[in-house]
Amino acid sequence: MKKYVKEFFRRGLMFGGFGPIVAGIIYAILQSTIDNFSLSGTQVLIAIISTYLLGFLQAGATVFYQIESFSVPKLMLCHFSTIYVAYTFCYLVNDWIPFNINVILIFTGIFVAVYLTVWVTVVAILKLTSKRLNAKLN
Repeated sequence: MKKYVKEFFRRGLMFGGFGPIVAGIIYAILQSTIDNFSLSGTQVLIAIISTYLLGFLQAGATVFYQIESFSVPKLMLCHFSTIYVAYTFCYLVNDWIPFNINVILIFTGIFVAVYLTVWVTVVAILKLTSKRLNAKLN
C-alpha cells in the first residue's frame, strides 16, 4: 500500500499544476466576455490553491487503477469518490456553484452522468482494442 500512496503523491505533484492553468484560462475567457469582470486577490489565491488541489487529486486518483487487488467496482468507487469530492469542493469554494442543496444535487447528477459516460466509452474502446489485438495474434 505504501507504494500506491507514494505513486498517488508523485502523480499528483506532476500534474497538479494544470488546475491553476485551467483556472487562468477560464478567468481570461470570462474577463474577455463579461463587462467589468474582476477578481480580488483572495479570489485568485483561492482559485489557484483549489484548482491545484483539484488537479493533484484528479491525477493522483489514477493510481487506483494500478491496485490489482481492487475489484472494478471498488476502484471505480474510490476514483469516483476522490474526484467527486475534489470537484464539489473546488466548485463550492470558488462560488462556481452556490451552496444550495438543489444545485448540488443537479451538479451531482450531471457529474455522475458524465463520469459514467466516460467510463462506458473507455471500457468500449479498451474492449475493441483488445479484440483487435487478439485477432492479430490469432
